[in-house]
Amino acid sequence: MRYTIGEVARLSGCIAPNIRYYERIELLPPPQRGENGYRYYGDEDLERLAFVTRARELGFSIAAIRSLMQLAAHPASPCEAVDERVREQLAAVRERISQLRRLEMRLERLRAACEGGHSVDDCGILAALSEAQADRGRRPA
Repeated sequence: MRYTIGEVARLSGCIAPNIRYYERIELLPPPQRGENGYRYYGDEDLERLAFVTRARELGFSIAAIRSLMQLAAHPASPCEAVDERVREQLAAVRERISQLRRLEMRLERLRAACEGGHSVDDCGILAALSEAQADRGRRPA
């Protein structure tokens, strides 16, 4: 099959600007061009784009995706390198979850700073944010 960039975008769930970007950074090979200058993609391109899109949804970096694609090109190779990439990504996700939990607690404390003021001038949240900015200047980062 031959697909236009719009069709590939719709089928893969990846927007056209990202598809062009993946071409520029060589995650996708240059597409065939019609006489009209349009990009045309085949089933293999669509599969490769689906791989990239799913990997991005899982939070893999471009470098990690490139590495995974290189590993996928050698199907008889041992799986340890793939497992390592997934372990690294899982560790990064767990760290991000930890950061988000800390952020959630900070926001809960901030929300608790609201003393039910009736105007912005009485807003405990805005006062706490101002204090936090002042504290940041006094404490090492």
